[in-house]
Formats: sequence, C-alpha cells, structure tokens
Amino acid sequence: MSGRGKSFHRNSDLVGGPITRTMLLFAFPMILGNLLQQLYNVADTLIVGQFLGADALAAVGSAYTLMTFLTSILLGLCMGSGAVFSIRLGEQDEKGLRESILHAFLMIALLAVILNAAVFLLIDPILYFLRVPSGIYGMMREYLWIIFLGILATFLYNFFASLLRAVGNSVVPLYFLGICAVLNIVLDLLFVIRFGWGVAGAAAATVISQYVSGAGLFLYTFLVFPEYRIFSGPVRLRKKVFREITQFSLLTCLQQSVMNLGILMVQGLVNSFGTSVMAAFAAAVKIDSFAYMPVQDFGNAFSTFIAQNYGARKKERIQAGIRSAVVCAVVFSLAVSLLVFVFAEPLLLLFIKPEETAILAIGVQYLRIEGAFYCGIGCLFLLYGLYRAVERPGMSVVLTVCSLGTRVLLAYLLSGIPSVGVVGIWWSVPIGWFLADAAGFWYYRRKRSTLLPW
Repeated sequence: MSGRGKSFHRNSDLVGGPITRTMLLFAFPMILGNLLQQLYNVADTLIVGQFLGADALAAVGSAYTLMTFLTSILLGLCMGSGAVFSIRLGEQDEKGLRESILHAFLMIALLAVILNAAVFLLIDPILYFLRVPSGIYGMMREYLWIIFLGILATFLYNFFASLLRAVGNSVVPLYFLGICAVLNIVLDLLFVIRFGWGVAGAAAATVISQYVSGAGLFLYTFLVFPEYRIFSGPVRLRKKVFREITQFSLLTCLQQSVMNLGILMVQGLVNSFGTSVMAAFAAAVKIDSFAYMPVQDFGNAFSTFIAQNYGARKKERIQAGIRSAVVCAVVFSLAVSLLVFVFAEPLLLLFIKPEETAILAIGVQYLRIEGAFYCGIGCLFLLYGLYRAVERPGMSVVLTVCSLGTRVLLAYLLSGIPSVGVVGIWWSVPIGWFLADAAGFWYYRRKRSTLLPW
C-alpha cells in the first residue's frame, strides 16, 4: 500500500507472527482504554453514592443504563465500519480504505445528529418507559439533560478510535482516554463536592471530559495520519461503498442496540422493585462492566485480527486464531468469576455505604449469581467479533436476539413468581448467554466451509 504511515507498518503484525501473542498485545491497549472509559461513569457513581446518597445513586445508575444503550448505537456503527476498514487493509486496497472512511464518517455523523435531537425531544417519554420512581424523576431528568450534550463527542471518539484500531493502532486511543479519565475524576470532585452542584455537576464533568477525548482524537488523527483524513485526495461518493458500509454498520449497530435495549428493558423491570433494588443494581452493574470489559475488548481485538486475515485470505491463521482466542477468553473469564464471587461485598462497598445493609445484600446476591458465569459472555463476545469479521454481521444480530430475548422473557416470567422475585432477573442473564453460545458454535461448525471458502 502506498503512502503508509507508521501505523500501517505496525498493522502488518496482525497477519503474521505468533498468533496468541499478537492478539494479546493488540488487545491490551484496548482493554486498558475501555477500563479507563468506564471510569467516566464509575466516577460519577462512586462520588454521587458516597456524597449525595442512595436516591442520587439510583438516578445516576439508571441514567447509565440508558446512556449505554444510546452509546451502543454509535459504537455499533463505528465497529461495523471498522470491520470494513480492516478488510480493505488486509486486501491492501488503499483507495477502498479511503473511500470507506469518507462514506462511514458522513453516514454516522448524520445519524449521530438525528439521535441527539431525538433524545432531547423524547426525554420525558423515555423516563416514563423506564418507570422511574417519582422521588428521583427530577434528579434523573436533570442529569440526562446535561449528559445528552455529550453524544456528538461520543461519536467523534468512537469513530476515530475504531479507525485507528482497525488499521492496527490501539495505543493512541488509550492515551486520550487516560488523560480524560483523570480529568473526569478531578472535575467530579470539583463540581460535586467543592461547588455542590449535585448530579448536574457529575454530568457536566463527564460531558467536558468526553469532548476533550473526542475532539482531541479527531485532531490527532487529522494532524499525524494524513492518509486517514476524511477528505484526503480525490474520493467520490459511490452507492456500492455506501451499501457495504451501511450493511456492516447498521447490522452491527442493530446487534449492539438490541443487546442494550434488552438490558434497558430489564432496567425498567428492576426499577419496579423500588429504590433499594435500583441502587444495588446500579452499583453491581458497574462491577459487571469492569469484570467482563477486558474480554469484551479482547473480542473486538480478535475481530480486527480475523478481519485483516480474512481480507488477506489466511484460512489456517484464522482457524488457529479462533482456537487460541477461545482458550484465552475462557481462562480469563473463570479467573474473574472467582474473584467477583469471593470479593462481591468489598467491591460493592466502593459504591454503597456500609449501613445500607439491604442494598448490599441485594448487590451481593446479583454478583454471586451472574458473576459466576462470565465465561458465557466471554465466548459470546468472540462469536460477535468472528461473524462481523467474516462478513456475516447478521449472525451477530441473531445471537444477540437469542441471548437478550431469553434474558428479557425469563426475567419477566421468573420475577413474577412470588417465591422467586428479583432473583429470577439475575438468573435469566447467564441462561441467555449460554443459549446464544450454543447457537453460535453450532452455526460455525455447520457453515465453516462457506465462511472460509478458500
């Protein structure tokens, strides 16, 4: 490929060299970066829970679930486009890569603007759908009104992070997240504790940090990697490229959105059990996010590895990579499950005051049921990444519907049994994971010759 920058040369390692070591080294900055990204909302939750009380914790925690759903729309679009970028790079198609970048940016930017306008217009119906208790309604609305201002910043960061990761540079996005995670914590302490701005201060800290991250990564890419500039050179808009970008991006977006819509529906069910369950769920979900975030990012790194080798038509390397990734994901997930099970209460005490014994008991129960089965979601993230990389993003949607459909259905059915109650919501999660895993591995074994036809 002509006109390569440093990142192009770094990227060649993904289609050569030791497989396990290559994937782990590429995944590590992504894992660390997303753990830092989680600090955005965890900082809000920890500071709000300790200094503003259980009601504020419930409001911010429920808002986090909603924002995760909205962010998943943009993240899915960017991840789908990233798969196309990786395939073009594996094919050594410079023109195709540049065309894909332009078309993806224009499409996702337009959708981000529409999404941003929609959530402001529909904020009250959204809160009604979530069955937010009247005691925290005003607080949650205030928090969300400010948080929604950061949606465009989320688009900028995720697009350029997906672009750089797709072509083999997983380090630069980490740098920006590191700076901004620290900034977010500092601003949280300043706005909430020093200035006394309440949940609005926590939201403002997050939004400011998001814009530093998104705008900073955009400027860095523009200045340091001219070959990735959106309008670099004579590239024209073409229906064929839009169709390909749309297929990958929208299906991956649908997969991410369905996954988080299911979680949002469960959040509405959790809210119906009252503030104590809401607060416990809010704290436990933060621990969940940290616990399986590494294996989620390993799945995304695995997807980039597979996509580039798919573009380069390296069948044996793909098959060896699948075997290696499954072993890594299962071993890591089992280790994390053990830690979460043993240290459930100390972890929850980071977010919940010791005297809140009822909330602590509910949170421990949640973590010891769901946290024991992280290997289920670890394998599921690999399956999502695999099918996205081999041009079968629709299969990722099927697996998500299988997992989340089971989860939502069982959550509503089991929690409606008086003798089961809220515990039924917790058990529905791992059951959904393992059913989707079974479907995904069965499909791969049945269709392997057509997925990798060379």
